[in-house]
Amino acid sequence: MTTGIINLDKNKNSSSIMQIKDLICHFSVKSETMFGKKRRLRAVDGINFNVKKGETFGIVGESGCGKSTTAKLVLNMISPTSGEVLYRGLEMTNLKPAKWRALREDMQMIFQDPLGALDPYMTIGKQIKEPLDIHKIGIPRERREKVIKILASVGMEDYMYDRFPHEISGGQRQRAVLARALILEPDLLVCDEPVSALDVSIQAQVINLLKEIQKDRGLTYIFISHDLRIIRYICNRVAVMYLGKIVEEAECGELFKNTAHPYTKALIASIPVPDPSFKKERIILPGEPPSPVNLPRGCRFSPRCPIAIDKCRENEPLLEDKGNNHKVACYRPGEL
Repeated sequence: MTTGIINLDKNKNSSSIMQIKDLICHFSVKSETMFGKKRRLRAVDGINFNVKKGETFGIVGESGCGKSTTAKLVLNMISPTSGEVLYRGLEMTNLKPAKWRALREDMQMIFQDPLGALDPYMTIGKQIKEPLDIHKIGIPRERREKVIKILASVGMEDYMYDRFPHEISGGQRQRAVLARALILEPDLLVCDEPVSALDVSIQAQVINLLKEIQKDRGLTYIFISHDLRIIRYICNRVAVMYLGKIVEEAECGELFKNTAHPYTKALIASIPVPDPSFKKERIILPGEPPSPVNLPRGCRFSPRCPIAIDKCRENEPLLEDKGNNHKVACYRPGEL
């Protein structure tokens, strides 16, 4: 949709819609002592990945691993310390606000908490229509008609237009947030834990709705979650993050079939199975994740890794392709 200010070639032969190159985001935090130096919190510490057109690229990991920070960096909601974010070949981290405003039509975000993402003093219809007002798309009557149409596409009735957020259910609020993200007809949606605040039955409805919309509109998703069951169901490729780093990346089927990194294995082993008679191996990781302010030497997972050796504690492994487009940052992949 973006025209005028930025001319993006949407017909390029490249299969990637977005490229992340050596992306780093550090935050300054107070010293532990009154006169000590400020410390750095390494939220995202050098990640690389490509997102292909029309796919769902998943990012998974524990709380505090840098997933949501990555989502905000991708949409320039926060500025990186260094690195590049390229959308259709355009480097975005240094764009002026006017150019970013034009790009907002192509990229939208679905937030984790639908109630927090909506203005409690505005009706649902006005909030969905607001992006059309900001970008001056259509006349007022056409804008209302478009909102009614988008509400129907996400399974909401016309009367929801005049409801306030507190007057509808959690699932309906998340559908409203989705409608607001879709109203500008974007090409890329960043979904930051979009169903974690919902009941399980409602989660399934929203996930299936996202899949249907993607199929109908040819959208590309970056889907962030800590729930591997949802990741397995909706994603084409998956990156596993731990303390600001990607430790494993592969096609979804390959990741679950030939899990290589011990951290990923522990995550998969923690997935509950709805069959009390089924017995599976459990992997209990000792301790807590280290602080991103005071990272361990070598591999960041080594203090909790059951197969770590001296080399792991001395040198940080690189994310390398082990075959079949399966990338792993581990000196002993597949040995657990």
